[in-house]
Amino acid sequence: MTATQTMMAETETMVLPGRRHDKHRHNRFRYRDGRIAYLLILPAVVLLGIFVVWPAIYAGYLSFQDWSFYKDPEFVGWRNYTNVLSDPLFWESIGRGFVFVAMTVPPMLILAFFFSSLVVSVSRWFAGVLKVSIYIPTIISAVITSIIFVLIYNYSGGILNAMLGGFGIDPIAWIGDPAWALLAIAIPAIWLGIGLTSLIMVAAMIDIPTEYYEAAAMEGANWWEKTRYITLPQMKNVFLYLLITGFVAAIQQFELPLVMTGGGPLNSTTLPNLFIFNHFRNDINVGYSIAAALLLFVVLGTVSALVFRFVNSERLVD
Repeated sequence: MTATQTMMAETETMVLPGRRHDKHRHNRFRYRDGRIAYLLILPAVVLLGIFVVWPAIYAGYLSFQDWSFYKDPEFVGWRNYTNVLSDPLFWESIGRGFVFVAMTVPPMLILAFFFSSLVVSVSRWFAGVLKVSIYIPTIISAVITSIIFVLIYNYSGGILNAMLGGFGIDPIAWIGDPAWALLAIAIPAIWLGIGLTSLIMVAAMIDIPTEYYEAAAMEGANWWEKTRYITLPQMKNVFLYLLITGFVAAIQQFELPLVMTGGGPLNSTTLPNLFIFNHFRNDINVGYSIAAALLLFVVLGTVSALVFRFVNSERLVD
């Protein structure tokens, strides 16, 4: 062995123990960090298990029981589910929920997008004023909002009919006519949801690199071309998120129809959650209501999965 080889061997012998020590210390720190992470998420996991996982499991158990507050559960198999699936009123409420989604989610997304485009194009001070003003409805209770719009829609003394009377239009029973009642509820639903939707869109627009717009401006692109080829593609994931959350929130709307119409007139505003609540309140068999709630959960999950599948298809991937 040459002198050079001997020196290299001695050097490796001196370095390897140090490397082993560093590796051992790294593994020890990683193990400690992992334990800290598990300790930090433990409270959330415990609360999730107590208030979400266990109630869901117990609800699934009760959905197979003939159960009420006045007698012990009696196993009935799939009878509650077959009763719900054969109830035309359940399917009518589901269909009405989809109509309500179509009335609220697309207009809300479109209005929020144009409002967000305005916010990012004005001065910082004016943008702050706009963001505060659009967010105010979000912090107002849905019950208070319902009362306000009931007063607005009042047949004889409401502001809306008074304004229409100025144009020679006869008063309309907005929440008393089945033809108008669902639309009358959709408007305050949009008003309540547009604030948070707009702020999320504003954040997404600010996150788009300005270099894209500068390059498009150098090519002579106008506002519509920038919006079509830059803004909309860059916000695809945000639109997907808002579409899913808007769909779930709209089809589960409960407070507005409960307070404004009670589900009437002629069940024209009985959305799925109100249908389940009315059964829970009036039907002695609670298992029916639980089965209906679980079936609604299946409907929501299926539609959400289909939306994800469509948006993430190869035709729409950047």
